Amino acid sequence: MTTDSHYRALLVAVRGLIACDAVALLRLLPEQAGEAVLQPVAVDGLAEEALGRRFPAAAHPRLARLLASGPQGLRFAADAGLPDPYDGLLAHQQALQAVHDCMGMPLHHEGRLWGLVTLDALNPKAFNRIDPGRLQVVTNLLESGIAAQQSMQALAARAEQAQAVAQEHWQGGRPRELLGKSAAMNQLKREIDTVAGSDLTVLILGETGVGKELVAQRLHAHSARSARPLVQINCAALPETLADSELFGHKRGAFTGAVADRVGKFELADGGTLFLDEVGELPLAVQAKLLRVLQSGEVQRPGSDRLLRVDVRVLAATNRDLGHEVARGRFRADLYHRLSVYPLLVPPLRDRGRDLLSLAGGFLEENQHRLGARNLRLTPEASAALLRQRWPGNVRELEHLVSRAALRAWAEQAPGGRWTAIELRHLGLEGAAEVLAASSAPAAPMQAAPGQGLREATEAFQRQWIEAALLRHGGSLAGAARDAGMDRSNLLRLAKRLGLQRCG
Repeated sequence: MTTDSHYRALLVAVRGLIACDAVALLRLLPEQAGEAVLQPVAVDGLAEEALGRRFPAAAHPRLARLLASGPQGLRFAADAGLPDPYDGLLAHQQALQAVHDCMGMPLHHEGRLWGLVTLDALNPKAFNRIDPGRLQVVTNLLESGIAAQQSMQALAARAEQAQAVAQEHWQGGRPRELLGKSAAMNQLKREIDTVAGSDLTVLILGETGVGKELVAQRLHAHSARSARPLVQINCAALPETLADSELFGHKRGAFTGAVADRVGKFELADGGTLFLDEVGELPLAVQAKLLRVLQSGEVQRPGSDRLLRVDVRVLAATNRDLGHEVARGRFRADLYHRLSVYPLLVPPLRDRGRDLLSLAGGFLEENQHRLGARNLRLTPEASAALLRQRWPGNVRELEHLVSRAALRAWAEQAPGGRWTAIELRHLGLEGAAEVLAASSAPAAPMQAAPGQGLREATEAFQRQWIEAALLRHGGSLAGAARDAGMDRSNLLRLAKRLGLQRCG
């Protein structure tokens, strides 16, 4: 069982002990600059984008108070007046509803604070009859599960230690990571971890925008060279006249304008890793010089007779088909074989399934800090539309689209809102809205019955929508869940709560 499924199974057990609308397991990250930050490691009943979020305790007073609470945890009054970190993230939360009942307990491992479990319910009286003994059972269950998982992770301690000292790429104040739990991404991570500890040259392949740079960073972080530099150079931005100087350095006077000695990237990476991004763009003349260095391990600065020995592991990346480039005479066959000792293919975003929502959540978090916006959240319709796209520009295209949408939604946000909803119109996916409406609309317009309240009308609409979706997909719950932009288990739980026995 993977770490993800292990923690998720624990949360399912918790919901069996305590009825609630959402439960989350949050781990306390190592403090940076004295700041306590919590990261969800598993959620049940929350939107999947929550897994891409991080919650600084200083910005979320409810979480800060839970961290400081005793063994019995803390339950917040319905009128506590503190902002809820999950506003807009509950899988079935309606725009006019707030999270009325919430509580949580601190969790410990080996005598240290490990994190929190939080439980939320839309019914303000949901936790009225929960006795301290049951809360203790939940705490014991989770802490035992955490201890078991930590023991398993200790078997991979070397990789974890390497990751802790990694030089990670920072964007928007937080490290970028290879997010994703799909089969394709899990396979890629296994391949990375297999080759990372060796000194083999790795050729990272994949379409534009899939995250090849993050693969290079993970390879370096999990290698024996992780404490040494990771030096990156974009080969596509190298004019042939400057390539020698950038890669190998030069001596003063080697050419016009060389007014001082310069250290090249190979020397800077000595003892560490050199990442040649877009290596397929190198001119043929530079390819020949690069091949000589890879074969001999020696660098000669232009203008110098001295050979410098360097110990560098080379990683290269390209979106080109280098085999095809070799056949057309645009890339040297010997260099291709020297670089592709261990090829790694990074899957495109369209093959990563619902990983997209975790990525979108991470990008929303970055924009939230950048804009000073409050709780940027995707609406269910927006999430469903994102999942329907083909993403020719991959993760980079998703990042830019989310950034534009965040800016548009933030500009419209009225003062005092609990969260800022990212809607289809903010994403600019109106075409997707029409497809979604056509596939999900009931046969006739839904109208509230006389005397029917908002909650009853909402549940009636949900019941009718799910029945129509099941009919479209021949009774397939998985197909209906895709239309809803929901996890299958969450849709099943909602359907049972609404009394749809055919889903059982």
